Amino acid sequence: MTKEQYISNFVDNSFDKYIIDPSLYGKHEVKRGLRDLNGKGVVTGLTEISDIISGKKDENGVERNCRGELYFRGIDINSIVNGFVSENRHGFEETVYLLLSGELPNKTQLAEFEEQLCAMRTLPPSFVRDIIMKSPSGDMMNALTRSVLSLYYYDDEPSDISVKNVMRQSLFLIAVMPLLAAYAYQAFNYYKNGESLFIHRPAPDASTAETLLSLIRTDGKYTPLEAQILDIALVLHAEHGGGNNSTFTTHVVTSSGTDTYSSVAASLCSLKGPKHGGANIKVVQMFQDMKQKLTDWKDEDQIRDYLVGLLEKREFDGTGLIYGMGHAIYSLSDPRCEVLRGFVGKLAKEKGLEDEYELYSAVERIAPEVISSRRRMYKGVSANIDFYSGFIYRMLDLPPELYTPIFAVSRIAGWSAHRIEELINGNKIIRPAYDAVAPHRAYVPMENR
Repeated sequence: MTKEQYISNFVDNSFDKYIIDPSLYGKHEVKRGLRDLNGKGVVTGLTEISDIISGKKDENGVERNCRGELYFRGIDINSIVNGFVSENRHGFEETVYLLLSGELPNKTQLAEFEEQLCAMRTLPPSFVRDIIMKSPSGDMMNALTRSVLSLYYYDDEPSDISVKNVMRQSLFLIAVMPLLAAYAYQAFNYYKNGESLFIHRPAPDASTAETLLSLIRTDGKYTPLEAQILDIALVLHAEHGGGNNSTFTTHVVTSSGTDTYSSVAASLCSLKGPKHGGANIKVVQMFQDMKQKLTDWKDEDQIRDYLVGLLEKREFDGTGLIYGMGHAIYSLSDPRCEVLRGFVGKLAKEKGLEDEYELYSAVERIAPEVISSRRRMYKGVSANIDFYSGFIYRMLDLPPELYTPIFAVSRIAGWSAHRIEELINGNKIIRPAYDAVAPHRAYVPMENR
């Protein structure tokens, strides 16, 4: 028997032993996915880092759905974005400072912070050659995780979990994450795709968004609008409460007392999942399929028929999902999507893709109507941030392999803040309970089996 045959038979013979009667979850009052029957998350901790609002109580104390709101350290995300955009500057570094320190920086503090991040944006000698280039991977998230874990061995105090040391490590990882992502892709593109190899050094005074674009592109060039929109996308992805899967992973792993590199690696592994960080790729693929099948992108009847086909599992990947629509928390709107929408239109105009942007807009408007007419709805449904972020990355000519790593480049800011919050406030290892439902039985001697 071959190895493959043995494994197949082993799985076939043991599969039923893993199946739990679905009715037992209700009997034991299990909050599957740490959510109640209405989809609301079970409260497992407290945080001051961000606040997500999707409903508000009326005068009778009844909670009603409302347009989504997102606050970083108590400040509305719309105010943050409007603030730096109105001053014609990038905002990701300011956002990182806010998340980590709890306060907005003044001009001097921001300049010093940006200078320190740029100074830290360098990898150990030979790291690119020895770690990234010698083991190229077709999966950028796995490559990113491996690089982060490898950096542990270049740190003089890798396991020190004092707040000052963790802050040092966090700032370093925030600074070098764009390099790790870009260089991993360049190695993959060279060794796996047979393309030319480009390893650019980061500019000494470039923002995170500018660094990403310059390292990924062969000529290192980009327009101001391209850098601005990528910067805004980074800001909007930087943090989203303690309950999202990867940030909760940060809390869980941090509570065990492990090192920063292991904590970040665990969160990267969580983010990699298609139900979390990989959703925007599905949106792009769905629209590619849609564009091929629609004879007229402006015909709303055709659009509606295609969306119905998605729900009925006749179109695209047969999952019955309209990707980019709906969110675990938001109902009437995702504030991050609301911010992105206007900037997407500007970039589409610069790229000559206005017709495609109009198709996205039409789907965003029609899809909630189609979903509500064919699904039992417990709350409203609207476009989420993934609906437009993949379109943005495609217009920026960023390879799909980097869509999720770019998410990581941004979200490590939130992970870092939550790790420090857990270290300071958490007193116990996080250990939720699982009820055992298998009956106890006696051990059977070998000769009687």
